[in-house]
Amino acid sequence: MIEERLTPHERAVLLVLMAEARELTNPQLREVAGFTLDGAARRRLNGLGLVTSTKVGRGFAHELTDRGAVRCAEELTAPRQPRSGSAGGALAAVLAGLKRHLDATGGTVAEVFRPDPVVLVLAAHDAASGGRGGSVPLADVRERLLGVPRADVDRALGELALREDVRLWGEADQKALTDRDREAAVVLGGTARHLLVVAR
Repeated sequence: MIEERLTPHERAVLLVLMAEARELTNPQLREVAGFTLDGAARRRLNGLGLVTSTKVGRGFAHELTDRGAVRCAEELTAPRQPRSGSAGGALAAVLAGLKRHLDATGGTVAEVFRPDPVVLVLAAHDAASGGRGGSVPLADVRERLLGVPRADVDRALGELALREDVRLWGEADQKALTDRDREAAVVLGGTARHLLVVAR
């Protein structure tokens, strides 16, 4: 049962964090959904134990808590809020449809909303490069993605290889490769690639 009534903005934050299934900084939240979580709304969601917000530089990174995930599941059956407008009405209908699907299949919200492996690979590259872009060994990228199935990472790397701002290179000096580098390699076009290069 939903005990605390949330504002439309607070509900939107929870649902975006649920759908993205990952921690989001305010710039990422703005890029994904067009808004951020600041001020009173952040303090309220933190105080209710629905979202954790960690200071990152001068801003915050937000992540749904287990309690927040339960609240999102409750939102699937919440009635349409008064004066929610056409977008709010459409959202209520979509959430109700998702609930019917989960009930029919025995599935869970966590099975539907998973992090995008492409986003995770780029975030791992960003972390490994210190945000500078450029070349990073795939071994360093994979080390940051130990909880992601290798097949998912490999598919993401294949997708990224098609982008103009991304390159996957093989190490020219084979003697410089370690066993760790060889194990982390991905084979594309019959060639082992050891380095992920992202232009900034």
